[in-house]
Amino acid sequence: MTNPIAIFLGVFILGALVIDVMMFGTEHLIFLGKKFFELIEWIAFWR
Repeated sequence: MTNPIAIFLGVFILGALVIDVMMFGTEHLIFLGKKFFELIEWIAFWR
């Protein structure tokens, strides 16, 4: 992955999070954070 692609992805994800918080509040981020940590634990199980 090149630096411009990584920067674009980072800005895109950050922008999506900002839009989500502005429109719907922080409840979605808490839910997604919990699911993300569950995914990390599940992936670590297969390692």
